[in-house]
Amino acid sequence: MGSPGCHRKGTHGQSSTFRGEQQLTRHQKTSMGKPFVKGLSSYNRWSSIAMLEDDERALQRDWLSNLPDDMLLNIIDRLDVADAVRTSILSRRWKEIPTMLSKILIMVGSTDNVQERTCNAAWANATILGATRSLLESRSTSSYTIHRLCMQFFLADGAIKIGQTVDKTIATHKVGFTEFTILTVKEWKRCSPDYMLAYGRQLMIFIHSCPNVFACLGRLKLENLSLGESDFPEIFRLCKGLEFLRLDNCDMGYRSLIAVEHPRLRELEIVRSNFERVDLNWLPELTTLTFSSWISLHDPLSFGYIPLLHTVSLSNTALSSHKMLKLSEFLGKATISNLHLGFESEKIWVKPEDPRELWQVFSKLRLLNLAAISAECDLSWTLFVLQGAPSLEELCIRVCDCLGIWDEDLRKKLAYSEERKDVDATWEASDFKHHNLSVLRIFGFQSEVKFVDYINTVMETAVNLKDIYLHEKPVCEEKCAYSRQQGGRFPKSRKQKILVMNSLDMHRHPLLRLHFQV
Repeated sequence: MGSPGCHRKGTHGQSSTFRGEQQLTRHQKTSMGKPFVKGLSSYNRWSSIAMLEDDERALQRDWLSNLPDDMLLNIIDRLDVADAVRTSILSRRWKEIPTMLSKILIMVGSTDNVQERTCNAAWANATILGATRSLLESRSTSSYTIHRLCMQFFLADGAIKIGQTVDKTIATHKVGFTEFTILTVKEWKRCSPDYMLAYGRQLMIFIHSCPNVFACLGRLKLENLSLGESDFPEIFRLCKGLEFLRLDNCDMGYRSLIAVEHPRLRELEIVRSNFERVDLNWLPELTTLTFSSWISLHDPLSFGYIPLLHTVSLSNTALSSHKMLKLSEFLGKATISNLHLGFESEKIWVKPEDPRELWQVFSKLRLLNLAAISAECDLSWTLFVLQGAPSLEELCIRVCDCLGIWDEDLRKKLAYSEERKDVDATWEASDFKHHNLSVLRIFGFQSEVKFVDYINTVMETAVNLKDIYLHEKPVCEEKCAYSRQQGGRFPKSRKQKILVMNSLDMHRHPLLRLHFQV
């Protein structure tokens, strides 16, 4: 299939020719309909033909190519890189388009398929290298700035040449923002410690081969690496402009410690952490933290100087040996406004505590999302957060019955908890009133006593509650191969909805709105 530019031009040309023929036909018919004038001068005759040619040229004129540079680039930047490059064949002016692009994204295809990763990594890097050279080396005389350069490639053959090509461009041209996503040939499930060590060594060789790139990096995503004790500090030192960092299945050895200090880092994601503890010592610009799947049996994080942190997402599949975390101690002096806690349908790993201890941490909390709570759990324990967060405006509860592992023998082998998943998360709420909560959302709602009782409790507690949204259980992700198949009890018919409304005593709250979201 041709590029959009090629297709539009071809269509335009055909339409123009057709309209020209129609116009000529209309002219001929008009002339034939008039009385024949024997003395028609040659001037009039040739004027008519010239007029037709002018109309034809006007119809065939390339209005798109005549647009100002900034407007033309605004259009081209909306295409992907491949289509944008194809437009260079349309005319001499369009030939310069690749050297004018302000946004360049060069990425490998699907990396989800394990076999494709293994078999096609070298081929993918060769393709990426060809595209990189084609787009960047042609800009040797261009005065246009690359405002955003995003690269995704494998840590394999060809990676160093890709990095050096980008490095040379950064050294000689204006590049505003650069992003690298560096993939390993083996995905995380198949990465042994030996592979991770090898990938770690390859990464450091790669970094030293293109230092200009890492000095200008704004975003960096790494995976499946085991680095030396001095390597992470060196990366933080080299990446002076780094604003976003994602570490997926990375460490400095099993159960190692890492200290993170950076003057400009704004977003940090650590997924599948093999660290014993991550010390966020000094991050004056950090606003967003995502931390999930840790192995530490103690506090996996420590919070130092992070004055701007406002959004935190913590998710873990807790085993029987994982520590119950006290949020007031765990979050330290951080005052956050948006908190996500994910339990992956396993053991509740948050310990309910006295609201007075939470006030310092949750004094500015506005949005709380408690996700993937096992369907066997009671919900009343969540009220301790409501009581400890006086400024909370929206509470979202997500109930899910999907387990990653159902086989009992395998669960015992991996040390999953055999007890009820909320056995240690008990809370007896005192009689208190909340004045700021306005929205309650429950995903996975069922017409069951525990849901109705919980909502009634929140309705009585939150005196300014305005909206309750009840959502059907979302469709499970494909990775959830062991999703329990149960008959849903979400109210769908009008009669079922009325029964739920009656059980919630909605008549006592005339200003409260109840929404059923299917």
